[in-house]
Amino acid sequence: MGGVPSTPRWGSAAEMRPAETAEYLIGALVGEKSYPLASDYWQKLLESPLHLRWPSHRVLQASQLFAQNNCKTRHLAKILVHLAWCLQECVSASGVPSAALVRALNALYISSVFLKYFIENAKSDHFEELHLSLDENEAKPTSFSKDQTIEQLVMHSVLSFLGKVDVSTNTYLLHHELLNFMLIAMSTQLLSGPSPGPDDSHPFIDAMMVQESSLVSLVVSKLLLNYIRRPNFPIDSSSYSIFSEVNQTGVLQRVGSAAANFVLLPFNLFVGSSGEATRSPLAENSLNVLLILIHYRKCIETDYVKDRGDHSSEPLPKEDACFSENPYCKALENAQDIEFDRLDVEGNVQNGPLVRLPFASLFDTLGLYLADERSILLLYSMVQGNSAFLEYVLVRTDLDTLLMPMLETLYNASRRTSNQIYMVLIILLILSQDSSFNASIHKLMLPNVPWYQERLLHQTSLGSLMVIILIRTVKYNLSKLRQDVYLHTNCLATLANMAPHVHRLSAYASQRLVSLFDMLARKYNKLAEMSNNKMHMPNGESREEDNLPEDTTAELHIYTDFLRIVLEILNAILTYTLPRNPEVVYAIMHRQEVFQPFRNHPRFNELLENIFTVLDFFNSRMDAQKMDGEWSVEKVLQVIVINCRSWRGEGMKMFTQLRFTYEQESHPEEFFIPYVWQLVLSCSSFSFNPNSINLFPVDLPLEKQDSFVGEDGQKLQSGGLNGLEQQVDVLV
Repeated sequence: MGGVPSTPRWGSAAEMRPAETAEYLIGALVGEKSYPLASDYWQKLLESPLHLRWPSHRVLQASQLFAQNNCKTRHLAKILVHLAWCLQECVSASGVPSAALVRALNALYISSVFLKYFIENAKSDHFEELHLSLDENEAKPTSFSKDQTIEQLVMHSVLSFLGKVDVSTNTYLLHHELLNFMLIAMSTQLLSGPSPGPDDSHPFIDAMMVQESSLVSLVVSKLLLNYIRRPNFPIDSSSYSIFSEVNQTGVLQRVGSAAANFVLLPFNLFVGSSGEATRSPLAENSLNVLLILIHYRKCIETDYVKDRGDHSSEPLPKEDACFSENPYCKALENAQDIEFDRLDVEGNVQNGPLVRLPFASLFDTLGLYLADERSILLLYSMVQGNSAFLEYVLVRTDLDTLLMPMLETLYNASRRTSNQIYMVLIILLILSQDSSFNASIHKLMLPNVPWYQERLLHQTSLGSLMVIILIRTVKYNLSKLRQDVYLHTNCLATLANMAPHVHRLSAYASQRLVSLFDMLARKYNKLAEMSNNKMHMPNGESREEDNLPEDTTAELHIYTDFLRIVLEILNAILTYTLPRNPEVVYAIMHRQEVFQPFRNHPRFNELLENIFTVLDFFNSRMDAQKMDGEWSVEKVLQVIVINCRSWRGEGMKMFTQLRFTYEQESHPEEFFIPYVWQLVLSCSSFSFNPNSINLFPVDLPLEKQDSFVGEDGQKLQSGGLNGLEQQVDVLV
């Protein structure tokens, strides 16, 4: 490209260049002349080695010219049709032909660049400038179905290749670039608002939603298998024909030619500085595409929309919104373990195609990659939507495989996003709804917890560690200027679900549980004093120096509920598992003064009766002991252990067990669609013009979000949770 002018001169100047050069062929593609679908020009373009080294400004100029002429030439639609035909040839052949592979890659690279430009710079809500149709005067190929649009044709071909052709040395790059193409095609969502409406237009993703269920199941299965198997990029050039054969026409005869320059896809994503593969881009892109597909929601027209007329700008009320079924979400929810046959427990054959997955491999892979926020979201999608996978997780004896990375995420919250913290808490809440889970985590002993820095934790049960981390998360949140009620509630709800099944809770976890009550009590007393002072001020006016919250009474009610939940947790442990938890008894005895001020409180006295019954029993046993010298911790604990054996629970009141369940709101798409795209843009090589994004605000950098400091100086980010707070309910 060295002698080519920086400004492309397509038209008469281009006609003078040899018809075989890539420069001429691309110039013809973006120029004014329209080439029929059956023209041999397309074969020359797609079989030409595109050794172009264009800087970004030249790509931009070509895209602008292409957009100017596409309404007449319909070249975007035509190259997409040829892409579909190349992929169909690859699928139908017994082995993927190298010539078809090259043509498909060339079509992908070229169409990706221009399609992305069209979407980023779209002037209309329905993307009319794409002109995804052929000119009426052009003869239609016999292979065209009357009812099939071009976007349906190309997406069917893309999905068919991904679902039916295995990843191999020769096909790896095509698989990867098809996933890149899908991200671009689905990025029309970035231009829509956070609430899907019936007027939103997403031609390519809607085309994917109407594919037959058998193809949908194949694609979901293949994307998950890519995530599990994590195939590496074939670094050895001798095994990769496009790199090795000198006479092979293709876009990547030399590393970094077309992909790194014309299409601006950096090859260093595949290869680290040492020349070895550092990660699996195919696995990551498969996860990106899967998350977008399963969380997509298509808002369809309702009677309300029809009645108000086509010209009304009035937004659709949320309660009147109606969404079509998402086949990819349904396929994921119905996925079954490959170890079991197609018959369910009642012997009924499952209807329709079924996604078959190795649950064991998926479990292990998730455990390895839960530091990645996208893996957390996949785990959430599986345990929340797929009952078979949730049951599989609950019967695993090595629950630490999943729990340890999640607990470490909560511990290292300063390096995690707020949404990631919240998703982890929801997953823990879902798991804690099962009694067998709550029992088994207390039986699994951890030799040590190397990432926990406050103190050494040796031979601590997984259940005790979970209690410690959840309480730690609550205490961090209490340090915020504006506390997150939903974060508190989820932590306390999980602890409440665990309480009746606690077994040999560690001394440290027991102490933290009592200190949690003390911290909430001090916060409650402060709010009660502020509220009382406010009530006694003339005309209800507050002094500026009091710095009272706007709604102290509402906050006081919230902390009243929190205190009650903690008392319920302590009651459940003392009522159902006291003989197995002497350390809890010791912690309550050691800090019994924190309960005394609430003994006659009308909201707490009933719950505190059981605690004081336990205190009276063990205090009397302590008083009956004749001791020479001071009481040591060991001696006190020894007396408690001995008397736990004679504990019969006399005088204890039985309360209904407090049980919390997670329930996703009826319209979760307002959180999940923006959230998924934020993850894709922040965790992958896919980029998009921020000025064109309407799906979520892009002017608030993560480091600028509100934060609060915990007891050890770490910070938790609070921004980003507001959307999710509206999407979850924690119910008693």
